[in-house]
Amino acid sequence: MLFFLIVIIVFALMYGYIGWRIIVPAAFSLPVNIILWGLLVIFLILPFFTHIARYFGFEGGWVDVLAWIGYLSFGFLTLLFALLVTRDLILIITLGAQKIYHIISNLGSSTSTIAETADPVRRRFIMNSLNAALVIAAGGLTGYGLFEALRRPRIVEVNLPIEGLPKDLDGFTIAQITDIHVSHTLRRPFVQTVVDMVNDLQPDLVALTGDLVDGNVAELGDDVAPLADLKAPYGAYFITGNHEYYSGVEQWLKEIPRLGFKVLINEHRLIERGEGRLLLAGVTDFTGGSFRADHISDPHRALAGAPESHAKILLAHQPKSIFEAAKAGFDYVISGHTHGGQYFPYHFLAALAQPYISGLHEHGNTRIYVSNGTGYWGPQLRIGARSEITLHRLVST
Repeated sequence: MLFFLIVIIVFALMYGYIGWRIIVPAAFSLPVNIILWGLLVIFLILPFFTHIARYFGFEGGWVDVLAWIGYLSFGFLTLLFALLVTRDLILIITLGAQKIYHIISNLGSSTSTIAETADPVRRRFIMNSLNAALVIAAGGLTGYGLFEALRRPRIVEVNLPIEGLPKDLDGFTIAQITDIHVSHTLRRPFVQTVVDMVNDLQPDLVALTGDLVDGNVAELGDDVAPLADLKAPYGAYFITGNHEYYSGVEQWLKEIPRLGFKVLINEHRLIERGEGRLLLAGVTDFTGGSFRADHISDPHRALAGAPESHAKILLAHQPKSIFEAAKAGFDYVISGHTHGGQYFPYHFLAALAQPYISGLHEHGNTRIYVSNGTGYWGPQLRIGARSEITLHRLVST
C-alpha cells in the first residue's frame, strides 16, 4: 500500500509539473484551465482505476478501452515530461552561463552593465511556442512508439560458442520468449502471432523466462491458451518473473503446466541429444523470496546434484541473477525483465536497477543475454528497444 501511494505521488508531481510549465504559461480562460487540469487528473487516475476495477472483478470491453486510454496517455505524458525537463535544464544552464558572463564582463569596470529586460509578451509567446512544439513532438513519438509496440517482434539470433561442445549439441537451438505481459491491452491475437513465429523457427527447445501475464487465470487463461501449440522436440520450460507474483503465482503455477511447460523452480533438467549432455536450470524471480519463502532465487540450489554435462545454461528472469550464476559456474544465462528500457529516455532508469539491460555480455567466465522482451508493459510504447523473440544457438569452438 505504501509503495502504491508513493507511485501515485511521484506521478502526480510529474503531471503537476506538466501543468505548471504548459497550462499556466498559456494563460487560458478559467473554463479551459479547469478542463485541462481535470484531464490531467483523469489521466493520472485511469491506469490505477483499471487495476482497481480488475481487483474487484469488473471485466468487459469498457475496462480494456479505459486501460488503452490510460496507458497510452501515460506514455504520452511521460514523454512530454522528459522533453520539458530537458528543455528547462537547457534554459537554466543557458541563463546561468549568461549571468556568469555578465558578472565576469563587469569585473574591473567602473560601471555595471544591466541586461535589458525582455518584453514579457514576447517571452510568453516564445515559451508557448516551445511548449506547443514539445507537445507535437511528444505526440509524434507516441505514435511511433505505439507502432513499434504493436508490430511483430523481430527475430534475434545469438550464437553461443562453447569450448568442447560435442558434435551432437552443435547447432542446438533455444527459442526464448519473455515479458509478454498479456493484459487488458495485449490479448490472444498477439500471443497467437508469437506462437506462430516461434514454431516457424523450429527450435529444439522453448524457454519462457517470466512475466507472461498481468492478471489472474480467470481473466487471461483464454488469452494465453495458444502457448499450448508451441512445438519443440526437447520441450518447453518456464520460470517465474516478478509479475507472476503480482498476478497470483499459485494459480499460474498450476495453469502453465497445462499449457505444456515444465516449470523450473531452482532446479535443473538434463537434456540429452546423442552423446551431448546439456544442463538446463531455472531459478525463480530475483524477488520471489519476498512473496514465498520457498521461492528464494538460488542458482546454487538449481545446480544441486547436477550430473556432468557439456554446457550449463541458466534461465533467470532478472539480469541481477548473473552474480550468483557466475559463482555457481554457469556457462550462459538467458534473461529478460528490462524490456531493453522499452522507450527512451527511460532506458536510464532500467540501467540504474540492473547490471545489463539489453544484448549479450560477458561477466567473468559466464555470458549473459538480456532480451528486450516479446511484448510490453504499461504504456503501449517502444522507442529504441524493439520487442524480440530470441533464438540462442550453441556452437562448438
